[in-house]
Amino acid sequence: MGIKDFLKREFSFISGNYRILIISWIIMDIAMETPVPNYQYYIQALGGKDFPLALGIIGLANFLAMAAVAFPGGYLADKYGRRWLITTMTFGMAFSYLFFALAPSWHFILIGTTIQGLCLIYQPALFAMVQDSLPPERRGVGSSLIQMIHGTFNTPGPIIGGILLLQFGLILSMRIIYFFVLTLFLIAAIWRLRLKETIKNAEPIRFRYFFSSYPQAIRECCINVWRTVPRSVLWLLSVQIIFMFANAEINVINAIYATYQLGISQELWWLTFIPLLVTMMVASYPIGKIIDRIGPRTPLLLGPVLFATSSLLFVQGNFFTILVSMCLNGLVFLLVMSSAMTLTAGLVEPENRGKVRGFLSFVGYIFTGLGMLLGNFFYNLIPQLPFYITIGLALPMIIIIVFRIREAKEGASVR
Repeated sequence: MGIKDFLKREFSFISGNYRILIISWIIMDIAMETPVPNYQYYIQALGGKDFPLALGIIGLANFLAMAAVAFPGGYLADKYGRRWLITTMTFGMAFSYLFFALAPSWHFILIGTTIQGLCLIYQPALFAMVQDSLPPERRGVGSSLIQMIHGTFNTPGPIIGGILLLQFGLILSMRIIYFFVLTLFLIAAIWRLRLKETIKNAEPIRFRYFFSSYPQAIRECCINVWRTVPRSVLWLLSVQIIFMFANAEINVINAIYATYQLGISQELWWLTFIPLLVTMMVASYPIGKIIDRIGPRTPLLLGPVLFATSSLLFVQGNFFTILVSMCLNGLVFLLVMSSAMTLTAGLVEPENRGKVRGFLSFVGYIFTGLGMLLGNFFYNLIPQLPFYITIGLALPMIIIIVFRIREAKEGASVR
């Protein structure tokens, strides 16, 4: 079999909405990672250094806003369709970056990130559209391919950000970067207008639905959906929520921890993101194939083990051990996200995927926001504490995966 036939067989599922979304992610990912390495330094330079909890408060506001729209996002995605939410809110995301680019103080970042959180009401619709567009036998590869694209096209971002930092200094370089992000997000939003609706007989959306549907959305996502969804799904969501909390505790302060506790300069910190993104780029397809071949449960179990290892390498490390830690973090993200997405798709019927995602988003975002606030708070008490808490949280994740999560069986429901 030639290379052309192999590629055609392996990737023939990349078509329609899935292809449109992939191209839009490529456009967005080129820009999205560019400001991340220096983001914590940017907040501090805009006055956050004088307010020790600025990073935590910004993170909490962002994720509380995302939590506020999670229920209507999942409910509206299943009832009124995916396309309208995805296209409209991508434009909103683009324009929110004006607050980042023009911010005279960190309070404007707080406003911009809150707007972004509200615009992410489209996330359940996006997740549902991806699953609607993937054949069952390609869900593992399809989910990992998304992560590979994120890793591949995110990779130039830290390099671009680092070069601009060295050339223009912190403040000016970040303003340039955020205008760059704004431009590419607008291009992606225009491209997403090509999407086709995947819900049959979807009702036309109206703004009043965002408010009138909220009580119904809560009932559907918190109560009704769990009467039919397997119990394994609820346990799977608990693992994801613990992971989101633990990850947030570290990510909110990792840059300032590396600089002020480990002596890694701002000019070097951005380099640590390159092995993270390269690992995600190289490992995503093999991990997807492994998930499709042996099932998602074993790769999911490996995630918290590596997560604890990477945190241990970081907390008392040096520049080299941080590079290794970042590589492991890339593997952890792939293992947890791809395995969880594959497990959920196999266990949850299409008409309930948006609601399940809405529930995960609501609870997960609240715990992520709390994780960012507490991670910032704990750092001010004992700088190493967020890392040690993360290491400890790996144990309950492992126990839940081993004893409570089961994969879907052909023709049977898992409960």
